[in-house]
Amino acid sequence: MGRFRMKVALVGSSGGHLTHLYLLKKFWEKEDRFWVTFDKEDARSILKNERKYNAYFPTNRNIINLVRNTFLAIKILFKERPDVIISSGAAVAVPFFYLGKLFGAKTVYIEVFDRIDKPTLTGKLVYPVTNKFIVQWPEMKRVYPKAIDLGGIF
Repeated sequence: MGRFRMKVALVGSSGGHLTHLYLLKKFWEKEDRFWVTFDKEDARSILKNERKYNAYFPTNRNIINLVRNTFLAIKILFKERPDVIISSGAAVAVPFFYLGKLFGAKTVYIEVFDRIDKPTLTGKLVYPVTNKFIVQWPEMKRVYPKAIDLGGIF
């Protein structure tokens, strides 16, 4: 009998956030997966053989692209129906986490390594709806009491 393959959505900005998610390859490489990130050179290069959806950017404090990415999330989540959504930020994760809950997906957020004792805006926004919230510094447990401290995971 074969093992169950999860459908995983890996959602994040390009750059460091995308790199963080890609470094989790041992977890996602045998799963049915898709990516949501920006159509930038690093994403095109790293994800050249992956199924990818392009999110709208810039996202930081950009209401228009938040609305556009919300409609994109509805479309993608309705089509793909992931079992779990994983993100390490940034803002593109917010509509996917909130809407993903409505679609029955579990959510896992990984607060970035360079935040030692202060939260990111995205972390603060998704914390209330995240099933597993992972931090990489013990000091962050004061910021996110329900978080799991895995230490440096990258």
